[in-house]
Amino acid sequence: MKKLKLIFSLAAMGFAATLPSFAQNTNTNLPAWLTRPLSLTDALNTALEQNAALLEAKSDLESTHGLVVQTRAVALPQLIASGQYKYTDPNAIESFPTAAGPLATPDQNWNAGIQLVQSIYSGGRIIAAFKAADATEKQSLANYQTSIADTLLNVRLAYYDVLLAAQEITVHEASVKLLQKELDDQKHRLAAGTVPKFNVLRAEVAVANERPNLISARNNYRIAKNNLANVLGYNLPREIWEDIPLNLTDDFDSSPLRINLPDAIQQALTRRSELLSLRKGVELQRLSIVNAKAGYKPSVSVFAGYDWRNSQYTEPVTLDHDFNGWNAGAQLSWNIFDGALTFGKVKSAKAQFDKSKTVLADQGRQIELQVRTAYSDFIQARETLESQGKVQEEADEALREAKQRADAGTGTQLDVLDAETSLTQSRTTQIQALHDYSTAKVKFDRAIGSDITPVK
Repeated sequence: MKKLKLIFSLAAMGFAATLPSFAQNTNTNLPAWLTRPLSLTDALNTALEQNAALLEAKSDLESTHGLVVQTRAVALPQLIASGQYKYTDPNAIESFPTAAGPLATPDQNWNAGIQLVQSIYSGGRIIAAFKAADATEKQSLANYQTSIADTLLNVRLAYYDVLLAAQEITVHEASVKLLQKELDDQKHRLAAGTVPKFNVLRAEVAVANERPNLISARNNYRIAKNNLANVLGYNLPREIWEDIPLNLTDDFDSSPLRINLPDAIQQALTRRSELLSLRKGVELQRLSIVNAKAGYKPSVSVFAGYDWRNSQYTEPVTLDHDFNGWNAGAQLSWNIFDGALTFGKVKSAKAQFDKSKTVLADQGRQIELQVRTAYSDFIQARETLESQGKVQEEADEALREAKQRADAGTGTQLDVLDAETSLTQSRTTQIQALHDYSTAKVKFDRAIGSDITPVK
């Protein structure tokens, strides 16, 4: 089937003609990015760069990287440096009497040290921290890919909506023109005395009934372009009123698509980033049980350091007389009873783990439903498009014959008006079928996760 071609010039001319005097465009000195030809690929790339939802998702991804670093910090060694200087009022210092005389601590003290501490066992927290960091990172990336897939789908749908609205304008402009021609013909016939005035009135009503459809189509076109500009993240100049000068260069995608539903469902369950995110969520909840149970177990760490301090008992006491040296050791801590705190944490973690598994299973069913629904919508759109293969040609032929019969006196004006209405309806149905088929394809692609490479 030949694709319908957009006639933006006609749409623009018709649009400008119906604008009220107070709603005039002042689209002068517009930025080049707004008036350049915009293919669907260009639109997708533009959205990837400046769509607001994607920019927010990117910020969330970067924020999660910070959480990953924090999670891994539990397992990494800690290097701690410390130092202190202290001056004490001599009146607040107590002297210790000795045979040689009173012995007092100095009124000035300082100490410094550096220590390396490494936890070697904490009830499973160390290994769990590395696994949790990896799972968090992949979950965040999966969420970001979900945002990308949703944005790409929204761009495609918005792009096709603009195409549909533009072609609807063309169809209804042609219909108004056709009906106006019929009205003019009936007026000439009335002047010649060959038809009654009723024919003119009927033709005027037909034209009046079609004009609201044209007005509605132009309104839909304005709204569709605003929606597309918003999805693309455009900051429109304030001097632009209704007619955003988007110059779309692509048409609907009516190429055939072969679908094997069982394979499509399997692909969706494998590739959909939402499921990967939930799987990583289940893993994180399982690791939270490990962390909670670590409260039942001891923690062991080792340390090594170097200390400096001033002398306390050397006479005379000076700040530059110091002692220094290495130290090393190990530390064991075990919370024997914590008031059932660990028990409560474990119980809560297990409940959250069970919940995450339930959510994952339900999401799998929901995604399968999405695939089946998208498949059904695609079948409907394909069958509708195929059914419209020759309808427009037949409607054109029906109108031609109706006019011939009316001219020959064997037909009526009502037959002509009905044929004109049928032609408009067939044109509208055809472009709607092209739109629905194109959108059904992209929705099906989104349902099976074909846009995004899955995270391993």
